[in-house]
Amino acid sequence: MQSAQTKQFESKALKNYLLDHAYDEMFAGPGDLHPHYDPLLEHFSSLPANELQRRKQAADLSFLNQGITFTVYGREEGTEKIFPYDLLPRIITSAEWATVERGLTQRITALNLFLKDIYNEGRILDDGIVPREVVYSCKQFRRQMMGLQVPRNVYIAVCGTDLIRLENGEFVVLEDNLRVPSGVSYMLTNRRIMKRIFPQLFHHYNVRPIEQYTQLLLGTLRSLAPEGRPEPNIVLLSPGVFNSAYFEHAYLARQMGIELVEGRDLVTHDNVVYMRTTNGLRRVDVIYRRVDDDFIDPLAFRGDSILGVAGLFNAYRAGNVTLANAFGTGVADDKALYAYVPDIIKYYLSEEPVLKNVETFLLTRKKERDYVLANLDKLVVKAVGESGGYGMLIGPQSSKAEQAEFAEKIKADPRGYIAQPTISFSRAPCLIGDELEPRHVDLRPYVLYGDKVTIVPGGLTRVALKRGSLVVNSSQGGGSKDTWVLSQ
Repeated sequence: MQSAQTKQFESKALKNYLLDHAYDEMFAGPGDLHPHYDPLLEHFSSLPANELQRRKQAADLSFLNQGITFTVYGREEGTEKIFPYDLLPRIITSAEWATVERGLTQRITALNLFLKDIYNEGRILDDGIVPREVVYSCKQFRRQMMGLQVPRNVYIAVCGTDLIRLENGEFVVLEDNLRVPSGVSYMLTNRRIMKRIFPQLFHHYNVRPIEQYTQLLLGTLRSLAPEGRPEPNIVLLSPGVFNSAYFEHAYLARQMGIELVEGRDLVTHDNVVYMRTTNGLRRVDVIYRRVDDDFIDPLAFRGDSILGVAGLFNAYRAGNVTLANAFGTGVADDKALYAYVPDIIKYYLSEEPVLKNVETFLLTRKKERDYVLANLDKLVVKAVGESGGYGMLIGPQSSKAEQAEFAEKIKADPRGYIAQPTISFSRAPCLIGDELEPRHVDLRPYVLYGDKVTIVPGGLTRVALKRGSLVVNSSQGGGSKDTWVLSQ
C-alpha cells in the first residue's frame, strides 16, 4: 500500500516517465509498479528535497577522488572523464537471476568446448555445423594454437556476456566478450558507493553480495597454474597508463594482491617468463592479460608491438606459463560466429539454449545480404571486429548518406559485417535532474571458469543516458548503475 508521501513523490518525480513498447524494469504498466521496486520508490520519496542531488554529488566526488575514470580517444576537450553513475539501482529477482546463471554457465561451457575442438580435432567443422570459412577467415583465429594443449582445457577463464531484455522481459544474449572483457571494476565500485550512500535501503533489500569477485578471480587464475607450481606467481599484464581501462587493471591487481606489470617488466629465458624486480628476476606462472593477442608477443604476432613480451608464446606453448584468457579465444566472440552459438550449444551439450540469441543476418549469404541492403534504415549493422559502440550503423537513427556509406562497406567486405533487428531493449528509471526518467539499459555479468563455473550475482548495468539512445558504451555517452540481485 503506497503512502500519500510516495504518491506525491511519484506525481512530481515521475511526471515525465513515459512508457512505450519497451520492457520497463520498474513498471508493468501505467501506475502498475513491479513489487520489487515498491520499497525503492518508498525510500526515495521519504528523502528531503534536494537530498538525491546531494547524494549524487557525493557519488560523483567519490568516483573522482578514487580516479575512477575512462579514456575517450580523439576528443579535443581531454581524454579522462568520470564514468557517469546513476543512483537508482537496477533490481533483478532471484528467479530471473537463476535463469541467467544457468544460461551463462551453459554458454561458457559450450564455447570452451568449441575452442578446444577447432584448435584440435575440428569435429564441428567436419560435421558442417559451423562453416570452416567462418572460423578460418576470422581475424582472431590463431593458427599457432593448432594442436596446443591448454591447461585444464580452459580457453575462456574470464568472460563478460552482454544481455538485454526483450519487450516481453526475456533476457537474451547480445554478444560475448571473451578476449579481454572490461568493466568489472565499475561493477565493484558502484556497489561500494551504493552501500555507503544508501545503507538502510541496501540492508532492507537483502541484496546478494558481489565483493568476493576479486578473490574468486584470483582462485580461478591459481587453479590454472602449470603443473608443479603449487604457489604460483600471478601477475596482471596491462598495456600501460594510456589504456582506456588502466584504472581497472590497477584496481584488480591491488584487490587480488598481485603485481601489475607491463611488457617491459617481463622477460623470457629458456621458455620461462620472469618478472624484473629490485631483487632480481622472479618466475611468473600465470598472466591475467589485458593485452590483445596482436600486441602481446612481437615474435609471434605483430612485430611492431612494444606492449608485449618477446618469446611469451613459446613459453606458453612449452607449458611453463598460463595465460587467461588463452590465445585465440577471440574467434568465439566474432560477431559472425555469434550466430552459430545456439547450434554450438546443441552440438556439444545436446541441450536447447537457455538464453537465446538476437536474430542475426550473415552478410556472406546473398539472400540475407540483399535483405539487409534493402532495409538499412530499419536494422543495426555491426563490424564483426569492433567493440565499444564503434563501427556500427543504427538504421532508424541514421542518415541516407550514412546508409549509403555502410552499403558500400558491406558490398566490399560482406564477412566484415553482420546485421540485427533494431531492438528496443528494456528501460530502467534514472535520476535526470530532479526527476526520474526511463533510459535503455543492458547487463554485463562476469563469468569465471577454472575448476568450475562461477558467476557473481549481478553485473555491470550500462545505461544509455541520452534520451532515446540505444548506445550504452561509456565512450558514446553511456553510464552505469548498481545491479541488485535479490536473495529471495
